[in-house]
Amino acid sequence: MSNFRGRGLQANVLGMFDTVVMAVAGSAPAYSLAATTAVLVGTVGLASPAALLYCAIPMLGIALAFSYLGRIDVNAGASYSWVGRTLHPFLGFISGWALVISATIFMVAGSLPAGSMTLSLFDEALADNTALATAVGAAWFVIMLLVVLGGARLTVRAQLVMSGVELAILAVFAIGALLHTDNARPFDWSWLGFSHFDGVGGFASGALIAAFYYWGWDVTSNLSEETRDSRRTTGLAGLIGIGIVFLLFEVFTIAVNVILTDKQIQANDANVLAALGEEIWPGWGGKLLIVSVMLSTIATLETTLIQVTRSLFAMGRDRTMPTALGQVHRKWNTPWVAIVVVGAVALLMFVASNALGTVGDILADAIAAIGLQIAVYYGLAGLAVVVAYRKMLLKSPGNFFFGGLWPLFGALFMFWILVESLGELDTASIAIGIGGLAVGLIPMLWYWRQGSEYYRPAKLDASRTIETDYVPDGYAASAAEQSRLHEGLPTDF
Repeated sequence: MSNFRGRGLQANVLGMFDTVVMAVAGSAPAYSLAATTAVLVGTVGLASPAALLYCAIPMLGIALAFSYLGRIDVNAGASYSWVGRTLHPFLGFISGWALVISATIFMVAGSLPAGSMTLSLFDEALADNTALATAVGAAWFVIMLLVVLGGARLTVRAQLVMSGVELAILAVFAIGALLHTDNARPFDWSWLGFSHFDGVGGFASGALIAAFYYWGWDVTSNLSEETRDSRRTTGLAGLIGIGIVFLLFEVFTIAVNVILTDKQIQANDANVLAALGEEIWPGWGGKLLIVSVMLSTIATLETTLIQVTRSLFAMGRDRTMPTALGQVHRKWNTPWVAIVVVGAVALLMFVASNALGTVGDILADAIAAIGLQIAVYYGLAGLAVVVAYRKMLLKSPGNFFFGGLWPLFGALFMFWILVESLGELDTASIAIGIGGLAVGLIPMLWYWRQGSEYYRPAKLDASRTIETDYVPDGYAASAAEQSRLHEGLPTDF
């Protein structure tokens, strides 16, 4: 790891409640349901609740991997650091790059519906204007960029308001869906089985889309250097966050299949929740759920910005990307250079996205592409924890199951859906997903040739060092200090 001694992020800003809120907001329940349900239903039909269920099981395995790895390596780069120190630095860089690329694509894909939904509150006709939706979405993006620049404390305060209102609206409509009687079809327990999937390929395609629903809870790990008692808090918050969003995803996906007809789902592919809201509460329902989705989208833009900028910060600190990215603002304790760079790149992509088609077209390709990249870095993290804890797995049933077997299953599942879905996706999605990863080979090889110390890592071995035995409570060790600690060298604390 790098011996970078620049100013670090502000430690001990976030507590457990804050971190759980960030985990839920990262998965963006209302946005994910609105933007992705029509895609999921269009792909697997009535098997959509099953796809979410069977993806949640391996996703919990990946969350366990993040939890166990976070106990022994506190790093804003998360999987970038863990995979690099266990499997291979090249794989670690690709893991971090997969997050950077997927998050950057999402910031464009997510800003478009934020803009269109804002416009739809005033005039439904304006919502389909891609250029205008892009402009309004870009404005929301810039606002969130400034909030993230202002520091973790400001970020969490904004998140509490946005996510609080979002979840309150979703809770009201979840109850309304259960009480609704004018349904298109009755619920059937077979929707949670395998009978509605179109073979193995259909199951893989559904699971890949379902992975996009859950993606984002791991923002807690990227905030680990800014969290109190982060070795316990970030992993537990991620697990709680997945549990909360899983319940919301299942309730609303089943409600969509029960209450809406196939024609209604297809006609509202950009925001199926608005159609659901109109059915449950005619007049006001659609508007309220549009507000919920809009807030969810804006909130997840904020968490995505945190993920990509903290990852780039860790890369800059380790000199695997330009070192300027590792600079922290003196007043706000945020990686301001990384934030400015990400903002500039995203705004350029907003302009380019207008040439790609309608909001719905852009979302469909982006969701599938991001799913490929998510599968890569989640899968690598699942393998990394098994390697890091390999000498401790047989010391207790808990270590074996939660630190080894379940994360390994999650990793293999992610790689399986990655391979299977390549034969099902269209050329645009594959080009965006795999091409985006391939671009990362350029900086990886360049900085490897430049001699970055990241490519000569101190191996991560849980049996040699459980850092809570050595690090003062609440202290967020820098990457360099962690490296020296693992090597048995003196540190600054």
